[in-house]
Amino acid sequence: MGITLHLLLHSDRDPIPDVPAVYFVMPTEENIDRICQDLRNQLYESYYLNFISAISRSKLEDIANAALAANAVPQVAKVFDQYLNFITLEDDMFVLCNQNKELVSYRAINRPDITDTEMETVMDTIVDSLFCFFVTLGAVPIIRCSRGTAAEMVAVKLDKKLRENLRDARNSLFTGDTLGAGQFSFQRPLLVLVDRNIDLATPLHHTWTYQALVHDVLDFHLNRVNLEESSGLENSPAGARPKRKNKKSYDLTPVDKFWQKHKGSPFPEVAESVQQELESYRAQEDEVKRLKSIMGLEGEDEGAISMLSDNTAKLTSAVSSLPELLEKKRLIDLHTNVATAVLEHIKARKLDVYFECEEKIMSKTTLDKSLLDIISDPDAGTPEDKMRLFLIYYISTQQPPSEADLEQYKKALTDAGCDLNPLQYIKQWKAFAKMASAPASYGNTTTKSMGLLSRVMNTGSQFVMEGVKNLVLKQQNLPVTRILDNLMEMKSNPETDDYRYFDPKMLRGNDSSVPRNKNPFQEAIVFVVGGGNYIEYQNLVDYIKGKQGKHILYGCSELFNAAQFLKQLSQLGQK
Repeated sequence: MGITLHLLLHSDRDPIPDVPAVYFVMPTEENIDRICQDLRNQLYESYYLNFISAISRSKLEDIANAALAANAVPQVAKVFDQYLNFITLEDDMFVLCNQNKELVSYRAINRPDITDTEMETVMDTIVDSLFCFFVTLGAVPIIRCSRGTAAEMVAVKLDKKLRENLRDARNSLFTGDTLGAGQFSFQRPLLVLVDRNIDLATPLHHTWTYQALVHDVLDFHLNRVNLEESSGLENSPAGARPKRKNKKSYDLTPVDKFWQKHKGSPFPEVAESVQQELESYRAQEDEVKRLKSIMGLEGEDEGAISMLSDNTAKLTSAVSSLPELLEKKRLIDLHTNVATAVLEHIKARKLDVYFECEEKIMSKTTLDKSLLDIISDPDAGTPEDKMRLFLIYYISTQQPPSEADLEQYKKALTDAGCDLNPLQYIKQWKAFAKMASAPASYGNTTTKSMGLLSRVMNTGSQFVMEGVKNLVLKQQNLPVTRILDNLMEMKSNPETDDYRYFDPKMLRGNDSSVPRNKNPFQEAIVFVVGGGNYIEYQNLVDYIKGKQGKHILYGCSELFNAAQFLKQLSQLGQK
C-alpha cells in the first residue's frame, strides 16, 4: 500500500510533521497514554487510530481530552474498532493471541489455586477474541459445548455478549450489509467449544506429518521456522575457535505451493517430493544452459542459422520462465533445509519408533517391544520423548498400572533423566476425569510400515532415510474430530448428547441441550479452550476433505507443541 515505515508504538519515534500515521494497537492503558503523548508532541500530520479490540468509552474520552488539550482534534482523522483480536495462521486456522499467551494457557485455566476473579479474566479474554472472530466472519454461530468445563464458561459468556450486541439494533455488528459479504450467507455456522481436558494424549503425541513434525522438533512460531545451520568443523585449522552457528529463518506461508501441498503429508512422502522437485528443476536448468551454448555458435555454419530461428522462440520462453525457476529453486532449498533438519531429529531420537508405538497404544494394539525397553534404551529419544510416551500410555490405558509396575516405570524414567512432575499432574487429572467420564478413545489406527521408498534409498538422494520406517497413516478421527462429526452431522452419540446448545439469536435464551436445528451444518468452527496443536488441525483437515461442500475452521486459545505442553504439565504437577 506504499507504506514504507513501520515502527513499534513504544519505540522512540521522531516527529514527521507532514505525514499521516496509521496506528494499529490494543486499547490498553499504556498504549492510550502513548497515543495521547504523541498528540501532545504533534508527531504527525494526521492520525488514523485502529484498535484491535473495541475501545471503551472512558478510554476514548481520554484520547479526546488529550486531543483537545493539544489542539489536535482536526488531526485525528478516523477512529476504528477493528475487532481483529486474533491471529490467522492459515485460511482455516486461528489462535487467540501471541503476546501474554500465558494468561490464557492450559496451565492458567487448570491451576488448582486459581481464584474466581482470575478465572473470569481468563474467560473474558478468550471471549473477547472469539467475539472479534465472529464479527470478522460476519456470522452469529450456534454454540455447542461440553458441560462442567472451561469451555462451558466461555460458551455462556460468548452467548451473552453476542446476544447483547444483537439486541442493540442500531449498533449491532451483525446487521444486513456485512452479513451478505460473509462467506456464510445462507446458513449459520456451528461453533463447537471443546475443552483441552477431553484429550490430553494428542498434544503429547509424536507425529508423522510434515507441518506437525516441524512444529514438534524445530523452532516454528507464527509460520516462521528458525534453523541453526551447523557450519562444518572439518576445514577449520586446529585450535581455531569453532565457527558461530548461522541462524536462518524461513517463512512457511500459503504462497509456498510445496508447503500447501505437503504440509499434511507423512514425512517420507515429503522427502521424496523434495527430491522429485529438485530433479525436475535440474532438468529445466540444463535446458536453459543447452540453449545458451547453441546461441553462442558462429554464424558461418548453415545448420546453426536454421537452428537459431527455432531456438530463439525456445530461448525467449526459457528466459521468461527464469523468475519462476529462481522461485522454484528458493522453495526447493528451503524445504531441503527444513526437511533435513527434521530428518536429523527423527534419526537421532528414533521418532518413527515412538510414533508407531504411541499409535498402537492409543488404538489398544499390542506392542512389539515392551514400553520398559524403549524407556530404558539409552539410544532412543530424549528424556522428554520417553516421558511423552509413558504419559500417553498412562492416559490411554483403561486399567492404570499397579503400584509395583508404576514404581518400576518411575525408576526407569528417573534413570533416563525424566522430570516426573507431569506424571503427578496427569495422575490427579486422571482420577478427576474418571469421575467425570470415560477416557477418550482414539479409534483403531494401524500404521502400516511400507518398506522404505526405493527412490529415497538411492544414494543420489538428498535424504539418507536408512533405518527410518516408512509409516503410512490410515485416517482415523481424534476425539476433537469425532465430537465435531457428531455435532455437525447431528448424529446421536452418548459422547455429545448432553452438550449444551446456545442460539444467541433466539429471543429468550433457554438453556437446552435440544438443538432447534435438525439439519446437518455446512460450516463449523472448532475451538479448543486450553490450547491446540497441528496434529488435531491436520486431522480435521483430512476429515473434511471427504465431505463435499463443507468447511471447518480450527481455533485454539494458544498453539503449543509437546515440549511446551509438557512444561505446563510439569508446572502444574509441582508440589
